[in-house]
Amino acid sequence: MPASTDALRILVYSSNPKTREQVMLALGNRLHPDLPELSYVEVATAPMVLRQMDAGGIDLAILDGEATPAGGIGIAKQLKDELADCPPIVVLIGREDDAWLANWSRAEAAVPHPVDPIVLARTVLGLLRAPVQ
Repeated sequence: MPASTDALRILVYSSNPKTREQVMLALGNRLHPDLPELSYVEVATAPMVLRQMDAGGIDLAILDGEATPAGGIGIAKQLKDELADCPPIVVLIGREDDAWLANWSRAEAAVPHPVDPIVLARTVLGLLRAPVQ
């Protein structure tokens, strides 16, 4: 669990602005009274995801596996391979059959599209409250 009382920074990547909006609305400003407020870094392109993640300060990333031209599963794999201290990643998948790809990418979790606010919030909360390894 992040030790800071500063807002938790959540990177939300999707080429679709409606998907980014659904994610942020699903999570809201605060997931749990024990956690700081959430702030969002909205990203629409893969190069910007890489730039933001390289800069650091992201507590969790939510990547749209259905984004184009670069899907979140491939980006998750790249981040896990290249960043020494990569934060937890949640991948939004369009089909249950894509769960194995999310696992291959080393994302900590996969959540189905369309966004279910309860499932997404529960998943993100579990990752943010997990003990630091």
